[in-house]
Amino acid sequence: MDPRFVLHDHRRPSPHFDLRLEEDGVLRSWAVPKGLPDDTAHDRLAIAVDDHDIEHVDFEDEHKSIADDGTWEEHDRDERRMVFSLHGRTGVRRYALIHTGGTQWLLHLTREQPDRTR
Repeated sequence: MDPRFVLHDHRRPSPHFDLRLEEDGVLRSWAVPKGLPDDTAHDRLAIAVDDHDIEHVDFEDEHKSIADDGTWEEHDRDERRMVFSLHGRTGVRRYALIHTGGTQWLLHLTREQPDRTR
């Protein structure tokens, strides 16, 4: 089974999104204040936060809803960068998470995107 991802839309305490990727039995998590980038020219800040239990993958409440979910695949990784695709509700998009220090990352929509006809 492919590893899952979820994009949570938080409304409180301040509006933001959480990107969660299933890995090693937990959900690796990043808070993304402005959501996923929708073009290659504008990266988004992503702040690494504590891992969440895998059961959190489908969790919703009055302050949090699921904006997107599906599976994800890793294409490349080193200590500074991870390139991956999210297979979500509306298709497949490829991103890179680039570590800039401490808990700070940049989330980048890559120029090379999967063929959307597949």
